[in-house]
Amino acid sequence: MKIGFIGLGKLGLPCAEVIAKKGHSVLGYDINKIDSDYVIVEDTIKEAVQDRDIVFVAVPTPHDPSYDGRAPTAHLEPKDFSYDIVKDVMSEANKHMNKDQLLVLISTVLPGTVRREFVQLVTNPRFVYNPYLIAMGTVAWDMVNPEMVMIGTSDGSETGDAKELRTFYESIMDNFPRYVIGTWDECECIKVFYNTFISTKIGLVNMIQDVAQKQGNINTDVVTTALAESTQRIMGPSYMKAGMGDGGACHPRDNIALRYMAKKLDLGYDIFDAVMNAREVQAQNLAAKLCEIAKEKELPILINGIAYKPGVPYVDGSYALLVAQYCHEYGFNPMQVDPLVYGADPGPFRACVLLAHPELYVELSADSVVVDPWRDHTSETYEVIHYGNTRELI
Repeated sequence: MKIGFIGLGKLGLPCAEVIAKKGHSVLGYDINKIDSDYVIVEDTIKEAVQDRDIVFVAVPTPHDPSYDGRAPTAHLEPKDFSYDIVKDVMSEANKHMNKDQLLVLISTVLPGTVRREFVQLVTNPRFVYNPYLIAMGTVAWDMVNPEMVMIGTSDGSETGDAKELRTFYESIMDNFPRYVIGTWDECECIKVFYNTFISTKIGLVNMIQDVAQKQGNINTDVVTTALAESTQRIMGPSYMKAGMGDGGACHPRDNIALRYMAKKLDLGYDIFDAVMNAREVQAQNLAAKLCEIAKEKELPILINGIAYKPGVPYVDGSYALLVAQYCHEYGFNPMQVDPLVYGADPGPFRACVLLAHPELYVELSADSVVVDPWRDHTSETYEVIHYGNTRELI
């Protein structure tokens, strides 16, 4: 295929050269003078895109240099990336492209940016958002051996533009990666939260190191190795389905105790406080949505499942009860149903129901509404709202 690559920096040039080595014709452009044995470097964006099948945009979305992490940043005001370079490049490329061509942006942006900032700039070619999971130092290898390939389109369709780009990638890959096809917004989320998962993991592991230094009699590697080899719940897909928040007799209370430890050892930071605060704000957000729907529909609230998880009678650390507490603050007095806690009461009920446990324990009238944070429940009788999905899969 005929490929264009705009942005031949530390990410773009190795990627463009890999594509050329795989047998594709590659033209490139960069604002700086670039030499390459594999990519024909043009003097203008126009020359680099005019007759290309696919054009990749790999230009930076920089912060001010003071935000790059080599010096303290906690005191700085949070700010978005700068998108000026992307906008300038996409506007110029758009002038010289047509509907037979595909323009692909791979630069990192925050969720919502493509839809808000870039789409209106692309009126001639077709457009896909395709961020890379690539590490500096191994760019060329990562390009053809990715863990996954994200392809974002306006509606998340797996046909058309997404299919065309996937076919291209299949021609250059040395492995067989997962292809994740979603909307622009979903792929933006995957990219930035993937990076943040890594940062959070490193921060937590290094906290163990700090505790060892302060507490004494702890070999950091014994602790981290034990955690790394715990594949049933920690290192694996467990707890990666968003739903009701953390609960039970151990987790919330452990985090509270660890907050005490962080203060006692004078670590200077408190990850556990942030975790507990997020848990409570998330519960409050869910309660607010529940109460909003109940008020609009003129329905009482019923919480389906009070135990901290299904199949047990224990309410210690129950997230459902935390949500109920916030509902009280909004002026509602939720009914509570759980066969292992209160005994069976099958109804029928007319209510706005929080499906705290995935199994519905009661019968509902046709004018009821179920709010399902697990996003699995369906019904032909009453309305079901999948909390957390602002796009339903087709």
